[in-house]
Amino acid sequence: MMKTLRTEPTVQSFNACGVRIDAYQIETMIQQVLEWTTQASGRSVHLCNANTLTLALHDDTLRGLLNSADANLCDGMPLVWIARRLGLSHMRERVYGPDLMIATIDHGRAAGLRHYLYGSTPEVIALLETNLRQRFPGVELVGVESGPFRALTEVEEQELSLRIADSRADVVWVGLGTPRQDLFADRFRGLVPATFIAVGAAFDFHSGNKRQAPRVIQRFGLEWLFRLVTEPRRLWKRYLVGNGRFVWALVRRRPRLTSPTV
Repeated sequence: MMKTLRTEPTVQSFNACGVRIDAYQIETMIQQVLEWTTQASGRSVHLCNANTLTLALHDDTLRGLLNSADANLCDGMPLVWIARRLGLSHMRERVYGPDLMIATIDHGRAAGLRHYLYGSTPEVIALLETNLRQRFPGVELVGVESGPFRALTEVEEQELSLRIADSRADVVWVGLGTPRQDLFADRFRGLVPATFIAVGAAFDFHSGNKRQAPRVIQRFGLEWLFRLVTEPRRLWKRYLVGNGRFVWALVRRRPRLTSPTV
């Protein structure tokens, strides 16, 4: 069961690689999501790690939408270490996308939180729906669809926004991969009054399509190595090249605290 949620009046932020990162923990992020359900506007939440920030270094569009997002979370342990070094001692752990998704779904049952799943393949998302319904009896999954592996046409975008709005979803979990899922969340928050959370590999992990790194490996910030070993052909460039660029960017432009997010 989820422990009692703690609320904080403001959330401190810091800048890393030119991107604002908000120092939420899972408990406070869930509380924020619940509070957003009372507001008639869309929201975008992005899970940030070394790969996200490395891509943003050379992508003005991605960097811009992240800096205008409603929340950017510390999905990677290096960002948690940076936060603690900057004096944010409450940052005990990362806001890992798969954990945030499961915790929000679990805790949200008592509040009647309504969820929409969008992304991945038809096979994976069908397994994900089955697993979530079995694991969390009473969960309100009001929409489940994979979508095409290409940009949506204007008509498709309008039809999807209407389906999500008609479902009265509170949270839309988006699993399209970075940066596509971030672009999607940013676009649709302006079309539908729901919270769009880009969670990437969470769909694969919770459907059973892929294995998660053991917790001890995650705590030491070595999930990237586990994933590289399991998917070397797909991920070698992201981690072997991207991680080096991430470290060099931090050396060139040291992270700093910014103004709190209300």
